[in-house]
This record gives sequence, C-alpha cells and structure tokens, in this order.
Amino acid sequence: MNAYASHTGTRRNLAAMRDAGWRIMVNPAKLHTGGMPFALDNGAWSAHQQGRPWDPDAFLRAVKIVGAAADFVVVPDIVGDGRRSHERTMTWLPFLLGHTRQLLIAVQDGMHDDLVIPYLGANVGIFVGGTTAWKLATMGHWGQVARQIGCYLHIGRVNTVRRIARCHAVGAHSFDGTSVTRYAVTLPKLEAGRRQLGMRLYA
Repeated sequence: MNAYASHTGTRRNLAAMRDAGWRIMVNPAKLHTGGMPFALDNGAWSAHQQGRPWDPDAFLRAVKIVGAAADFVVVPDIVGDGRRSHERTMTWLPFLLGHTRQLLIAVQDGMHDDLVIPYLGANVGIFVGGTTAWKLATMGHWGQVARQIGCYLHIGRVNTVRRIARCHAVGAHSFDGTSVTRYAVTLPKLEAGRRQLGMRLYA
C-alpha cells in the first residue's frame, strides 16, 4: 500500500519521505515533486480549508503539466456535499479520461453506489473523502465496492497508525496525510505501523 504526503519545502522531510518510500501528493498550487513519484489532487480540500473558491483554471493547468505522469488524479469534487460534488465530477470526467492514466472519484457525504459504480473500472477508482465522521463510517463499504469492481481505492487524511490499520483492513491501495509533511519525527512511527501490517509497496 502506497503512502502519500503533501509536498514540503523542508529538505529533511523530503529526504526522510524518499528514504521510506513515501510519495508526494501535489496540488495545483504546488506542483513540485522533489523527483519523487506523485499523485495530483484537485485543490478542493485546500480551498475548503482556506475558505476560498476552488480554482478550476489552476487545476486544468496542473493536469496539462503533470497529469499524464501522475500515479492518479483526483477528479474535482466539493467537500462534504455528495450531490453537488457528483455534478462537478461528471462535468470533468470525460475530459480527464483522455489526459490521465488513473482517475479517482472522490466520494463525499451522502453519495451512494449508483452515483459512483457506473463509472468505476480499470482506469477509474475511488478516493474516500468527505467529512471525518462520514469517511470513517463508510470506508468499509467503499472498500467492498472497490473489491467487487476491481478498481483502485485511496483513503484521504490518514495521519495515525490506527487510521493506517483501518486503510489496510478495507483493502486500500494507498492513503495520504499531512502529518509527515509537517513533522518528520512522525514518519518512523507511521512507517513502522504500515510495514507491521504486512503492507508491501506496489510498483
């Protein structure tokens, strides 16, 4: 199971991540990969946290620059609002299918199977987003969906060993978090937890 952390300008943190085999989750505002394998987020979560509108032009530029090389690209979504998020995702999905190798649909609060399953397959997987309570309550279900379809499964905002264990239990292929980005000292504990669960890195 691959582990991703948002980009950091701190060389010490980047070196620690590289040595441990972690990857970078870049967003449209920060496309620096440090020469490491990476995935491209759409920037909706950062915009939500900062209380500003999401910037579709910045995302489009990012896709054109790095989308084809990314491990996966998260299709634009709206945090915590499943209905509106689905509408935004469907607007972007056809275009992105022709410009990326792996897309992930971000499932948000209130989303149900019939809004997601018809689009899943070898090149379209699931990114479990949403509010924390909804994520924890539904990640097992989305794990079952991913297994049944045979598609990729990623869990967002994972910053503890316990949360990593839950990702492993539901069959996630990868997860991301910010703890390692902010505090390099947390990496050994999180990485030890990941490896003790018998996780292996997927090429």
